[in-house]
Amino acid sequence: MNLHQFRFVQEAARRNLNLTEAAKALHTSQPGVSKAIIELEEELGVDIFARHGKRLKRITEPGQHVLKSIELIMREVDNLKRIGEQFSAQDSGTLSIATTHTQARYVLPNAVAKLRDAYPKVTISLHQATPHEVARMVLDEVAEIGMATESLADYPDLVTLPCYEWQHVLVVPKGHPLATKERIGLEDIGLEALITYHPSFTGRNKIDTAFATRKITPRIVLEAIDSDVIKTYVRLGLGIGIVAEMAMRDDPGVDLVSRPVGHLFGQSVARVAFKRGAYLRNFVYKFAETLSDRLSRDLIARAMTGHVNDYEL
Repeated sequence: MNLHQFRFVQEAARRNLNLTEAAKALHTSQPGVSKAIIELEEELGVDIFARHGKRLKRITEPGQHVLKSIELIMREVDNLKRIGEQFSAQDSGTLSIATTHTQARYVLPNAVAKLRDAYPKVTISLHQATPHEVARMVLDEVAEIGMATESLADYPDLVTLPCYEWQHVLVVPKGHPLATKERIGLEDIGLEALITYHPSFTGRNKIDTAFATRKITPRIVLEAIDSDVIKTYVRLGLGIGIVAEMAMRDDPGVDLVSRPVGHLFGQSVARVAFKRGAYLRNFVYKFAETLSDRLSRDLIARAMTGHVNDYEL
């Protein structure tokens, strides 16, 4: 058995048992992939995949166990590569970060700048995606670190740590009655045309849950993934907005007023994620430490071995 066979089995599982797609991803031929898988099955004495003719139909029960072992082996192979990179080039390489637009636009710039100061030879590769895609990219090792509010804690093969808490704010034009109202309630917001995030982004589930609990149906006229887009449409008079508080920190506030509404929608938690068992290079730890004073190298290292949880933060 060899690593090529392991890669072919792993990619076939990832591509929903489509050997043609697996071959494309691995830059090889479909018959070559099929032959390597069959040879591995013959050597192991078990069928990894159940077949109908030449087509793979499902992963067998022993195949599930084989895939888990292959995942561990390939993870350690990747770790060996990283160890080599770490000690052959201590201060250079590429840091791949998967994150949402809000984090990339409002939270990460200072951390990226600090990392570049500390490691000027490190190249930053920034992938913006939905929270589920962020998790997937970390699991598939497209990115070494992920950052988002939603979804990351839902994946058992990710080590996730809380980075910071934040709340939503209401954004209204200057002169709007809610700009000066002493205490804003859900009923007040429910009467307005509302512009806020797409359901998959930036704590939108907390907004929906709050309205549903009070049996109020919000009049949402526009959804977006970008806080700047939401503010643009508020400025155009389409309605009032709900955005993450960090989206208003650097806003000059000339024509818009922001009001905290954490008492209505609660606190949200931004989290960082790493693939469980991955080897983290020095500058990955350094970058994480710049994101939050909670995230020390020692804490992250212990979390990666399963010896820490949120309650110790």
